Amino acid sequence: MSSSTITTKDGTQIFYKDWGTGQPIVFHHGWPLSSDDWDAQMLFFLHQGYRVIAHDRRGHGRSSQTATGNEMDTYAADVAALAEHLDLKGAIHVGHSTGGGEVARYVAQYGGHGRVSKAVLIGAVPPIMVKSDKNPGGLPLEVFDGFRAALAANRAQFFRDIPSGPFYGFNRPGAAVSQGVIDNWWRQGMMGGTKAHYDCIKAFSETDFTEDLKKIEVPTLVMHGDDDQIVPIADSALLSSKLLKNGTLKVYKGLPHGMATTHADVINADLLAFFKA
Repeated sequence: MSSSTITTKDGTQIFYKDWGTGQPIVFHHGWPLSSDDWDAQMLFFLHQGYRVIAHDRRGHGRSSQTATGNEMDTYAADVAALAEHLDLKGAIHVGHSTGGGEVARYVAQYGGHGRVSKAVLIGAVPPIMVKSDKNPGGLPLEVFDGFRAALAANRAQFFRDIPSGPFYGFNRPGAAVSQGVIDNWWRQGMMGGTKAHYDCIKAFSETDFTEDLKKIEVPTLVMHGDDDQIVPIADSALLSSKLLKNGTLKVYKGLPHGMATTHADVINADLLAFFKA
């Protein structure tokens, strides 16, 4: 097994990697990236004897640059199609940021029949990001309108500004800035489709995962950096962990949104401990 594609019911091609033969771990990437964002985890857990799987969400990476279906219900259905194609049983699903929302929706809707054993949300967007009367601690809609405007005006520059600054905390004093990490973020982002990326901003900011979180029964680890400038912890992980029936919250002091890349050794060790527990 290496890499391949599946074709969904609406004709979208979903690219995926599938390495190894042990218990399956499925990795769900953030916006606007691809399965390549999990390189540090895929290699580590492959060497630990796991079967590691990661896909490029529709409209992202090497999957079809879709004009439609760029919302959470379809994202979750795409994962369900992949899990069925690979006949996954007892899989652990790990999602970062937007991918954490995808995990919540997938596990809640399709996680029965022994397909899912555990879940992990890393710097994840649930329960809901946008501010409203029901979610007064959220980010104002104007923030996400700004994302859309910046993407439409100059996506290539916008995709430089995010990793150079808040995503990895490279805008913090004394940060160990990696140009390679910045360039890789840009590379992944520019592989995807601008329409899908534009639509996905609404998907990650306005989708309400509250009921999804309440439905999840498998052990779920919620990992979040308390210096996450993209998905602020107070309105995400601190709330999600309370909604989960079997959730564990782990907070990382001073770590950024992209901590699975900048601090892969720390995150991988804690993931391994949770998987083996």
